[in-house]
Amino acid sequence: MADRAPLPYLEIDRFLETATGAQAVATAIDLGLIDTLAAGSMPAVSLVRRLAVEDAGLDLLLGLLAGNGVVALEADGTVRLTDRFAAALTYRDLLEAKLDFLRVAVPDFLLGLTDLVKEQRRFMAHSRLFKAFDYARAATPGVENTERTRRWVRYTTALTKYEAQACLDRHDFSRYSHWLDVGGNSGEFAAQVCARHLELRAAVFDLPVVCEVGVAHLHGRPEAARIRFVAGDARTDPWPEGLDLVSFKSMLHDWPDAEATLFLSRARAALRPGGTLLIFERTRLPLADGPLPYSSIPMLLFARTFRDDGWYRSRLDELGFTNARVQQLTLDTTFMIVEASVPTAG
Repeated sequence: MADRAPLPYLEIDRFLETATGAQAVATAIDLGLIDTLAAGSMPAVSLVRRLAVEDAGLDLLLGLLAGNGVVALEADGTVRLTDRFAAALTYRDLLEAKLDFLRVAVPDFLLGLTDLVKEQRRFMAHSRLFKAFDYARAATPGVENTERTRRWVRYTTALTKYEAQACLDRHDFSRYSHWLDVGGNSGEFAAQVCARHLELRAAVFDLPVVCEVGVAHLHGRPEAARIRFVAGDARTDPWPEGLDLVSFKSMLHDWPDAEATLFLSRARAALRPGGTLLIFERTRLPLADGPLPYSSIPMLLFARTFRDDGWYRSRLDELGFTNARVQQLTLDTTFMIVEASVPTAG
């Protein structure tokens, strides 16, 4: 059974449960209303001038925000952020990243669900979200490709920044000295782990433009000196060898079964005898358990490619891993931490 982690950052999803509520938050951020009220309460009449909006338009927005628990409308005409939303703003980077990707993903879901059900290849050919996650652009350096890659890396980095804590609390990284994080994106996962384990050195293997964005992301952080980026295609380019740990964090679901199996096979070859494989991934979404919140739409577009732990256990057994162990935990969706070992010599 999955354990429910009472992590405070999950509070932001309370304000993204409905389309009207989430869009009202996005508009309030765009107009500067959230920043204004974060500095203190203000009369509604003053907000009209400050935000350069129409009276009726502000009434519409404030009504939606009040209904979503974002603002409180006082009897004397002043407006303030609720204590609950003010607390959620601690995680503003994640809130804004989720809102940004909802804007991309929602049209795909509304206009493309039929294609997603009938033929995934056709859906992906027209999907704005999958055009945003364009690995071909991430493989080719250039100004436009860097900007496009930076946008989706911002989203995945924001997720990883908060999700990493759950893995750190459940897996002992103190056993390792040489670690490869495959598809490690901006290096945020590696940085979170290295910040806690000061003797650990990590390599992040990802596409060239992702590595470029990652180097910039980690610039100035103390743990950056112990994290190097390996630019390449993990399907075909050489991997470091003799590793204590190889990890895949929210990466394998991006790939069909054949490629995912290839990555696991290459991980086994890169690990020393006794080394550990670690997979930190979402499981299949509980679609039949009831209506899903609006905030889940981006993940719904990946729903066909999330796997259960049985798939991983079967592949790891076929590849000769031993001591497979699975933990499940509930964050915004259910995750699994899959661990397995390379047999020791003899």
